[in-house]
Amino acid sequence: MSTPIEHQIPTDSGPVPGLLWFPDGRADGARVPGLVVFQEIFGVTEFVRSRCADLAELGYAVLAPAVYARLVEPGQEAPVIEAHEDDFLERSMGLVGELDWELAVRDGLAARDALAGVDGVDADRVGLVGFCFGGGLAFNVAAAAAQAGRPVAALVSYYGSALPNLLGLAEHVDCPSLHHFGTSDSYIPMEQVERIREAVTASGAREQVRFELHEGADHAFDNPHPMFHHAAASARAWEQTEAFLAEVLPT
Repeated sequence: MSTPIEHQIPTDSGPVPGLLWFPDGRADGARVPGLVVFQEIFGVTEFVRSRCADLAELGYAVLAPAVYARLVEPGQEAPVIEAHEDDFLERSMGLVGELDWELAVRDGLAARDALAGVDGVDADRVGLVGFCFGGGLAFNVAAAAAQAGRPVAALVSYYGSALPNLLGLAEHVDCPSLHHFGTSDSYIPMEQVERIREAVTASGAREQVRFELHEGADHAFDNPHPMFHHAAASARAWEQTEAFLAEVLPT
């Protein structure tokens, strides 16, 4: 399994720390596609890091920016709240409430640019993956990247919690995209999920949009914590994610 290294992401508002994975066994001089992975509300947790490692094993260079680093003094570690800790949901919701969303989007775009500039990464083939909070952030960053003339190559959004408030950006998300939702999502009701489906499939890139519903799965079903995990949905969604990336962003 690939071991991450610390990687500083330069931005106009100061650097943001991140973790960078490279695929093992990469041939000398080979250029690989990249994926920026955006965290859940809990931070760059063990689960997020495990998914980054999974993507690196598929052949991608993977960068996970520590979005919560903006909430602490420079040099301090970004908050990470693991699901086994006391009051983890309440504490995580508090962190999200403190975050400057527009700054997080700018940091996300900077992470995309930083990964594109890493030696050995194919600058024209950098995509985005996000989970929960990160699923909505990835969607917003994809729109911002397109508007800035630096479009991303692909987007995978797992139950993006902010998506109901971001649908006005759907026309700008013109890259191939895959969206996962559970049919029993207690955070995003099915009527909102259907509005999301209508918005993301109404764009000019609708033939490139995949929209997968996972029967019986609640919000955050890919997270392995027993409160969230839906084994069948998690396995099926990951199979679909692998197949989608292999098609639109092959290694």
